[in-house]
Amino acid sequence: MQRLLWLIPLFPLVGTVVNALFGRVIGRRAHWVAVPALGASFLVACAVFLRVWNGEVWAGDLFPWISAGSFTTAVTAQVDELSAVMLLVVTGVGFLIHLYSAGYMHGDPGYARFFTYLNLFVFSMVMLVLAGNFLLLYVFWEAVGLCSYLLIGFWYEKQSASDAGKKAFIVNRVGDFGFGLGVMLIWTTFGSLNYIEVFARAESTLTLGGGTATAIALLLFMGACGKSAQLPLYTWLPDAMEGPTPVSALIHAATMVTAGVYMVARCHVLFEMSPLSLDVVAWVGGLTALFAATIGLAQTDIKRVLAYSTISQLGYMFVGVGVGAYAAGIFHLVTHAFFKALLFLGAGSVIHGLHGEQDLRRMGGLAPRMMTTTWTFIFGAAALSGIFPFAGFFSKDEILASVFHEGHITLWALLLAGAFMTAFYTFRLVFLAFTGSPRMSKEAAHHTHESPLVMTVPLVILALLALLAGVLVGIPFPHGTLFARFLAPVFPLQEVEHSSAVVFSLAILSTLVALGGVVLAWTMYGRRPVRAETIGAPTNPIHALLLNKYYVDELYDALFVRPIYRLSQWCARAFDLGVIDGIVNGVGRVVVAWGQVLRRVQTGFVMNYALGMLLGAVAVVAFLLSRLGPP
Repeated sequence: MQRLLWLIPLFPLVGTVVNALFGRVIGRRAHWVAVPALGASFLVACAVFLRVWNGEVWAGDLFPWISAGSFTTAVTAQVDELSAVMLLVVTGVGFLIHLYSAGYMHGDPGYARFFTYLNLFVFSMVMLVLAGNFLLLYVFWEAVGLCSYLLIGFWYEKQSASDAGKKAFIVNRVGDFGFGLGVMLIWTTFGSLNYIEVFARAESTLTLGGGTATAIALLLFMGACGKSAQLPLYTWLPDAMEGPTPVSALIHAATMVTAGVYMVARCHVLFEMSPLSLDVVAWVGGLTALFAATIGLAQTDIKRVLAYSTISQLGYMFVGVGVGAYAAGIFHLVTHAFFKALLFLGAGSVIHGLHGEQDLRRMGGLAPRMMTTTWTFIFGAAALSGIFPFAGFFSKDEILASVFHEGHITLWALLLAGAFMTAFYTFRLVFLAFTGSPRMSKEAAHHTHESPLVMTVPLVILALLALLAGVLVGIPFPHGTLFARFLAPVFPLQEVEHSSAVVFSLAILSTLVALGGVVLAWTMYGRRPVRAETIGAPTNPIHALLLNKYYVDELYDALFVRPIYRLSQWCARAFDLGVIDGIVNGVGRVVVAWGQVLRRVQTGFVMNYALGMLLGAVAVVAFLLSRLGPP
């Protein structure tokens, strides 16, 4: 097992180094390095998964790392059922996105640089998943943030892309500040950062519901809110759409934003020592799910609709882990990786076919021209909406059922309302983009074309996964789903106290709610042609509020950005110039003045120097005579 573990991150790391050093030479062939590297990593991950399936797990130190006084730590890896599932998702979906990128990014001037960043992103996420202690987790937690900054701002020549990259980096620093404090508090409390040691001693060291346990859990969750775009730190994710579409797919489906959910699930032992923190996780997730869904109802950019959908679905995952349904939350993470990668790559296929167009107001009638993209996108939309028998139905329904069984009826109702909105805005997107008459120019419609095989093959594979994943491992049995039973060594199985009739009724209700959203979307956008000028045009104050995303960005700008900017300007003018530069310039002036004084001594006349020597000799003799005293 240990020998195989090295290889999973090694292949993308080698791809990163090769393309970074020889990218100028490799040029348009950079994908021949990056794509096989991910393919090899995925194959090794499959081999590791099979070993874990057969009951083999491993945790240990790969090599020593830091030794400073009483603080020592090593590069520790841990492979169990949870990390095995995450490795499959990261490398498998990441490989399909890499393959797709070879077609989508064809001809881009930064082709080799793009694949360098993409390989580095997957390497960082693999190491985050493999980490067996909190310090290593934190290092690669920051590394995926760095990679997101590089990829979101990949087209840095555009001001909007540059600003979006900086926004993602800065907003995540807010959450990561809390996460870093949480890691420090774990060290001071347990004297160790190793997962196994910390989790084993949690019950004996922490007091149930105590202040330390709550502080650790909430500080860790602060980092999760930033990384996984939850209230109030979600604002960076919609702007991340400025990066290339494969980047959006990678961030939203397989890597960065899932890190927060994975971390909370991994640390569930610590969160269970503070019931308050679990309630906070659940309610923040529920409110985020509903809040983001309402914004998605009115957006006109195809990628932004999907971005708000990601924020909302991450909320469902946090609700799952917040109510103790850890396996359900991770299962939704897995199915979401399939159908959200499919939807983003499908959106990228549309953008590719329309030569860069992302506005739904200038789409329509794409189905006859892009049949593969249309049908695979519909599969992804059905899975996201939670329609049977697609994977999203099984994973989302399991979370809804768990919330209901735990007695959080208000939270369950919020999530059910969010499910209705999800189905509505998802199929609103489908109808506006693929059905009806074209709303783009005749020339653009004439040149619309299906994407090449290198892009459509990943779409077909992801569509099959979105269709079959729930049926294969998500069907509920009396002792849990196959997926939950596989994760039972990591997460305790939930005991369902309700009858099968109640479970079946909840599933029927959630299906009807999703179908209701689809029918409403068809009534408004699919039954009759929609004029472009009516899409995104506010018809009432609530519609305007949703179009402007509740003015949260404007509020943050007024409360934080502008005051900090003004403070920075004052510091630059008053403190930097007046104090810092004053001290530095003052030291220079003192040196100059002292030099001017010394220059007077260096006259260049020999008689002056002789006189100085004589006076010095007299002074020395006088001093010695004074020490000897009278004769």
